[in-house]
Amino acid sequence: MGKYFLRNAAVLDLHQGQLLAGMNIRIKDRTIVEVAAALMPDTDDTVIDLHGQTVMPGLIDCHVHVMASHVNLGLMANMPNALALIKALPILEGMLQRGFTTVRDAGGADWALAQAADTALIASPRIFPAGKALSQTGGHGDFRPRSDQFEPCACSFRSGSIARVVDGVDAVRRAAREELTMGATQIKIMASGGVTSPNDPIGNTGFSLDELSAIVEEATAWQTYVMAHAYTPVAIRRAVEAGIRTIEHGNLIDEETACFVKERGAFIVPTLITYDMLSAEGPALGLPPESIAKVDDVRLAGRSAIALLHRVGVKMGFGSDLLGESHIHQSEELNIRAKIVGNLEALRSATTVAADILQRTGTLGVIQAGATADLLILSGNPLEDISILTGQGANFNAIMKDGRFVKNNLHTAV
Repeated sequence: MGKYFLRNAAVLDLHQGQLLAGMNIRIKDRTIVEVAAALMPDTDDTVIDLHGQTVMPGLIDCHVHVMASHVNLGLMANMPNALALIKALPILEGMLQRGFTTVRDAGGADWALAQAADTALIASPRIFPAGKALSQTGGHGDFRPRSDQFEPCACSFRSGSIARVVDGVDAVRRAAREELTMGATQIKIMASGGVTSPNDPIGNTGFSLDELSAIVEEATAWQTYVMAHAYTPVAIRRAVEAGIRTIEHGNLIDEETACFVKERGAFIVPTLITYDMLSAEGPALGLPPESIAKVDDVRLAGRSAIALLHRVGVKMGFGSDLLGESHIHQSEELNIRAKIVGNLEALRSATTVAADILQRTGTLGVIQAGATADLLILSGNPLEDISILTGQGANFNAIMKDGRFVKNNLHTAV
C-alpha cells in the first residue's frame, strides 16, 4: 500500500458518459481520496504523470465460475480438490490481467478463495462468492447422468462442483443458511433448466414457489440477496415474484416479463459470449452432446433479448459465464453488448450497474472520492472504441486493484 498522485489524467466518468481531461487523482492505501483538476501532490506522494492517458474504473464481471476449468461440469464435480483449486489460479490471474478487478462468482468459489484474493495471496480479482449454487434434483446443478444412481450429495462438496442438490422447504432453508455461514456473499439458485446440465430441458422450472420464497427469506435475513439462473418468461416471473433480485441469462424473456422485471426493480445479467463459445468451441473441448444440442435454443435469442431489455429500460449487468479454455474470451462480451446498446451502456454494465448489483454503489465501478482504488490506465477512449478493452489486457498500461499496481508500465515523475 502507498500514496499515489496521478497527474494529468483523462478520467472516464460513466455517470456523465464522458472523459474529463486534465484531472488529478490522489490515492491513499486502498482508497481514492480526491479527484480534481486543481490538486497538488503531497511531499510523500509517489507522483505519476499520465500525460493525458485515460483512467477508468476496474471492470466488474457479475457472472463467472472461476473454478470451472473444464466445460464438462460433471467432470469438474469429480475433480480432486487440490487439482480443482490449482486449475482455478490461472483463470483468476487471466481475469485480473484483462482488467476485471472484481468478479461475482455464480457457483464454485468460496470464502477461502475470496480471502486469498483480498489479501493478495493470489493474483486475482476481488471475489463475491456464492459458494455452491442450489439446485433441485434433476435441475441445472444436478450433473449426474441418467444411469447414475449415487446420492446427489456424494460430490457436491468437492471444490470442483459448482452446485449442491437440495429439495424441500426445510432443506433449502438449511442449505442457504449453510452457504451464508460459510461466507457466501449472495445465494445462487437454479430456477430453470440449463445448457450444461444433462437432463433438464431449458423450459423446465426449478424449485417450488415455497422453496424459492424460503431461500429469499433466508438471504434477506442475512442482509443479502438471491441470484437466479433462469431463461424463460415463466421461470423469470416466478423468481422475481418470490423476491429474487438478479436474473442470470434471461435469453428467452418476452416484453411482458421484461416490463414486470423493471417494475419490480430487479436486474438481469445476460451472458451472451458463453453461448457463442460453447457453440464454436464446446465440441472440441469436451462439452457433452446433450448439452451441445441445447446451446442454440438460447444462443440465437440472446441478442434480441438484450435489445428488448434495453428498450424497456431493465438494468443489465455484465456477465460472461465462460467455462474451461473459453475464459480467454471474457472481455468480448463488451463488443457484443456495444453492438446492441452502444459503448456507454456496455461500459456501465461492467462498472456502475455492476456495482449496484453487488450493493457497492459509489465504492466500486467509479473514479471518485471514497471509492476503492481499482482502476485501469490506457491510451484511447473506450467510449469511442470499446475494443481497446478486449483481448488479454494488452492495451492496459497499468492495472490497479485495492491501491496496488498489479500491472505497471508507467514511469514516476522526475
